[in-house]
Amino acid sequence: MKKILLIFGTRPEAIKMAPLYTELKKHTNDFDVRICVTAQHREMLDQVLNFFGIVPDYDLDLMTPNQTLAKLTARILTNLEPVLLDFKPDIIFVQGDTTSTFIGALAAFYLQIKVAHLEAGLRSWNKYSPFPEEINRTLTTRIADWHFTPTEQNKINLANEGINDNVFVVGNTVIDALLLGLNIIESRGDDDFIKLFSGIDLSKRIILVTGHRRESFGEPFENICNALKEIATKYPDVEIVYPVHLNPNVQDTVRTILKDISNIHLIDPLDYPAMLWLLKKSYLVLTDSGGIQEEAPALGKPVLVMREVTERTEGIDAGTAKLVGSDKNKIVNETSLLLDNAVLYSEMSECVNPYGDGTTSQQIAEILKSV
Repeated sequence: MKKILLIFGTRPEAIKMAPLYTELKKHTNDFDVRICVTAQHREMLDQVLNFFGIVPDYDLDLMTPNQTLAKLTARILTNLEPVLLDFKPDIIFVQGDTTSTFIGALAAFYLQIKVAHLEAGLRSWNKYSPFPEEINRTLTTRIADWHFTPTEQNKINLANEGINDNVFVVGNTVIDALLLGLNIIESRGDDDFIKLFSGIDLSKRIILVTGHRRESFGEPFENICNALKEIATKYPDVEIVYPVHLNPNVQDTVRTILKDISNIHLIDPLDYPAMLWLLKKSYLVLTDSGGIQEEAPALGKPVLVMREVTERTEGIDAGTAKLVGSDKNKIVNETSLLLDNAVLYSEMSECVNPYGDGTTSQQIAEILKSV
């Protein structure tokens, strides 16, 4: 029996680890599976754990206000070592590109524990965008023993870096989580969500906005907000819904530029089920989030990516997403095209999602049995 420890600390990681944990727990004769959360993000992490009914075996509870990357890095590394020495896993899993991902892999390497990297091989080729995620992911690649990539392009990226062994193209568990989450939501009904979004006219076309990347702070973020303001003025029959990240760099800019606009709804950050429900109700999505670039196409929602570069190029290539950066005019123009041109909208919404079919966790479980 293989002892497996899943290490993660943020909401996106929890979303993508949850279906894998659920699947591995089914194979009681093959795997002894436990979870360690760093709680790099606390409240948003806990929301996902509660939704999927997951109770961590180890909780490092490391979130503190305004901590620097250096301090977080050091605290994760020193606090993970006792966990690894206690459980003595054969394999640890890390996901994506967070500080918890890289330092989880590093801590395991120091103890000569094998590392599996979920969602491996994504690259923007710009070490400062996304920051610090691009370097976190790249350094994790150098440590990992198994690389589970979402797409063939991710596999090619790894091959170009000399990584050819133990690379498996399996899709992305975010689609597994999406389908699992929607099933849970459907079983509970819509009443709570309709009440939660009572201030929004759900009969209108909804533009869902997420934006929080630190590389956009300052003028780029102001450009994004001014673009949203112009869209709201140009299309009074559209509802723009923006769950605003709690970071003061986001809050201050967003609320200064977008307050008191009747068809822009600045709401508190949403928990995962509420975000899924709203995503399903939305007409299109403007985002700088990685996960939503993968989730929205699975529901037929066109995505405009408000970043200068993206490591998720497959969506761009497949036509499910367009890169608009922080250019105000480009954001307004591309949004207008999707709102005004039904043929263009249909072409984009009907493109095949390149990120998997919801069987990623099952594929990984079968692979792990043979390694």
